[in-house]
Amino acid sequence: MGIPSSLSPVIHKKIRAVLWDFGGVILSSPFEAFNHYESQAGLPLDHIRRVNSTNPDGNAWALLERSDISHVEFDSLFAAESEELGHRVPGADVLTLLAGEVRPAMVAALDLVIASGYRTACLTNNVVSTSPDPSPREKEVAAIMTKFDHVVESSKVGCRKPEPRFYEIACELIGVSADECVFLDDLGVNLKPAAAMGMRT
Repeated sequence: MGIPSSLSPVIHKKIRAVLWDFGGVILSSPFEAFNHYESQAGLPLDHIRRVNSTNPDGNAWALLERSDISHVEFDSLFAAESEELGHRVPGADVLTLLAGEVRPAMVAALDLVIASGYRTACLTNNVVSTSPDPSPREKEVAAIMTKFDHVVESSKVGCRKPEPRFYEIACELIGVSADECVFLDDLGVNLKPAAAMGMRT
């Protein structure tokens, strides 16, 4: 008698690659900075996150991460969206809150994964920097980015997590199938499509 399908062992391919989110994994989460700003401004906690999660595929945040709008356009559009939800927040203020702190333990983990022979890619929803000269922190981040075999940036490829195409681009660049990958991210909304494609998350 065969094993019922619901009890059949799941057969995974050998892991060949580890894909990493950056902000919230390698860097501390910007959500901490958002909450601090909200406390200082007398806003409800998680108001900025609520704005970002409303119409998540077409809001100001999504448009900026795909480089569909400029920083100036983001400033006014985010302000309008946040005002619709009860409290006006200039988009320019939000952009100043994105610089998380490097987590040394995660950089060490990345180094260990690389030393163990796994292929790596950084999958980051990001915005184009407008600063003419890199700050010391930006130089530190740039040095970490050089560790990855490939870096997939939403601002450059025109799509973003959680769009499946974003994950497909990463797999194509490092030459693996989705079911040969582990993906690390701090947001469930980004992990779900990766898992649906066969990645271990």
